[in-house]
Amino acid sequence: MEAKGPLCKRQDEPWRVLEFYSGIGGMRYSIIRAGVNATIVEAFDINDVANDVYQHNFGHRPCQGNIQTLSAADLDSYRAHAWLLSPPCQPYTRQGLQKDSSDARASSFLKILELVPQTLQPPLMLFVENVVGFETSDTHRKMIEILSETDFVTQEFILSPLQFGVPYSRPRYFCLAKRKSSPFQNPIFNSQLLWAPSPLLGHDGNTMINVSDQSQESWDKLLQACDSIENFLEFKNSSNRVETESGILHATNVSTDVSEASEGSDEGNGSDVNSLGHYFVPLSLIERWGSAMDIVYPDSKRCCCFTKSYYRYVKGTGSLLATIQPKTKDKASSLEEQCLRYFTPREVANLHSFPEDFHFPKHISLRQRYALLGNSLSVAVVAPLLRYLFTESS
Repeated sequence: MEAKGPLCKRQDEPWRVLEFYSGIGGMRYSIIRAGVNATIVEAFDINDVANDVYQHNFGHRPCQGNIQTLSAADLDSYRAHAWLLSPPCQPYTRQGLQKDSSDARASSFLKILELVPQTLQPPLMLFVENVVGFETSDTHRKMIEILSETDFVTQEFILSPLQFGVPYSRPRYFCLAKRKSSPFQNPIFNSQLLWAPSPLLGHDGNTMINVSDQSQESWDKLLQACDSIENFLEFKNSSNRVETESGILHATNVSTDVSEASEGSDEGNGSDVNSLGHYFVPLSLIERWGSAMDIVYPDSKRCCCFTKSYYRYVKGTGSLLATIQPKTKDKASSLEEQCLRYFTPREVANLHSFPEDFHFPKHISLRQRYALLGNSLSVAVVAPLLRYLFTESS
């Protein structure tokens, strides 16, 4: 029988990586951006639409079987040094039922964790991404317990793209786990939950802004360091405004029903998504929901997190862009005159820090594009985390 123990890796050998819940490839893009010498030996996702996008961009289609059918022997066969996981967040979201480990959508992740001690050659590293709130869950407790029992040490983070200069408020939880025999560069942070990226950037704990510090001074410093939203826009002119001959443009093919997307072309072939008029918010929605909308401007330094329901709902799903900037940003100014529009999928991808060569296949509908992006991750945040995780301590 083969001896049980983590795989060994030669210094010049690429890291062998398993990518669970691969989605549209945010984790893989993060590995590339991190400059990690890695080979994705297999990716897994049950969503066939997400797999279409992944295959379109990487030329490899993820395994679409149910992760819960995997055995320890199956995982051993990949001889992977690292497992990267971005499991479903719905069991832990504030808006959800918060059923935690009893939610059926948590079962596949729990199954993977339970397989770790059963493998003959367990991974050297694990990386887990999820929503804020996961860190207080029963699933988290089970994860830490299993990792501790199988000779892992962990460092945990709650980080937002805002801390990396991206004007996008999307705080997320991350767990980095390494074998005790392969220590972190900064072991002083072992078993800690950090709210600042200090160890990733080579700074001491007092030099980085802590996103959990809600003081106005801390918030102002964080936003001052961010780029403007205009640098992430797909449609803009020299004034960073979108205009028509009449000065005001409103969509005629966007649904006036706040709960549903258009039943027209946006649900079919996605080839028409490059039409700017498709993204303007109907006056009926502005009149009904204007007070609940988060409005940002090209020179703004932050926008709200885009969820998978963006474009279907206007409340709490992401920011809207004012393309005609008022003389003053007074809330009393007419929203109708500001010509509000949705951020395009390409712009949402830009705020997720996806590379320029990322594309959706033409058959992916507009609503599907937003849903897939809403379930993805920030490459700007994950890349430095992965670089830190894969760096071998000297």
